[in-house]
Amino acid sequence: MHSKPILALLLVLLLLSACAQAAPAPVAVVVVATPTVVPIATQAEIPTLQPITETDARGKAFEFAQAVSRIISLAPANTEILFAVGAGAQVFGRDSYSDFPAEVKSIADVGDTLGTINTEAILAAKPDLILAGDLTPAEHIQTLEDLGLRVFVLGNPKNLAEMYDNLLLVARVTGHVQPTEALVNSLKEREKVIDQKLAGVTERALVLYELDGTDPNAPWVPGPGTFVDTLITQAGGTNLGASLEGTWVQVSLETLIEKQPDLILLGDATWGGMTVQMVADRGGWDALTAVKNGKVFPFDDNLVSRPGPRMLEGLEALAKFLHPELFQ
Repeated sequence: MHSKPILALLLVLLLLSACAQAAPAPVAVVVVATPTVVPIATQAEIPTLQPITETDARGKAFEFAQAVSRIISLAPANTEILFAVGAGAQVFGRDSYSDFPAEVKSIADVGDTLGTINTEAILAAKPDLILAGDLTPAEHIQTLEDLGLRVFVLGNPKNLAEMYDNLLLVARVTGHVQPTEALVNSLKEREKVIDQKLAGVTERALVLYELDGTDPNAPWVPGPGTFVDTLITQAGGTNLGASLEGTWVQVSLETLIEKQPDLILLGDATWGGMTVQMVADRGGWDALTAVKNGKVFPFDDNLVSRPGPRMLEGLEALAKFLHPELFQ
């Protein structure tokens, strides 16, 4: 398997990004969900907007006298949200990791949010708003603000309800409230259907969600309160990492043998090219019941690590893995 520094990978995960350029071509990843319809803005004119005041994740208040028309996104989740609410035509720059939807690849790349941002490219785009994430490095934010640019930090949601709030907030400042309200209502209906199907669930499978198995004796897993933990719980399972301390934490093989997860999902199939066979070949992993029973599957980590509309696809996919009998 391609060896990738753990710290770099976790920083990528924390920034909700795609894999770095050095990563190998991804293997086929199982996605068992109805795709989210992303309404791309095609109108030539930017919608009008009544003057509003919005507060970012830092508690900083921003006044918007009109809808922002030239936006630069510094986080993949922000980019997905902008396109989802219909503001794709208003995006004039994006970070190197933004790769969804496909249209973003034609937008100017303003740099690697894990490394160096291209301030010249950002200034050349003449943005009226920089949409950062609350995990965007503080030095990047300070540099941009020192250049006289407005940087609005969109907070990372802890659950689907907060993700819906982010969609509506971005819609308000870009002038796309009405279509976004319809989008949010449709997402809530999908969530409601899933919750109703799972309402009678009494048995919860113990899930090992692997973020990075570079060290097979101590793979990294999502801890309590993370997006993955929240979605696994809502999908009718129990996250093995929920009993540990930390955001992204390592768990020993001895602990895995003791806890015996019922299901292993490989988020690092997306990030690092991990395969089911690689897991089967690990020393000592044949002691895990999930490995013996063939309950190891690749999983598209983008669906649960980027807090945008595709999180509904992630919830649906997890629920179908955990309770396939309810989704025939």
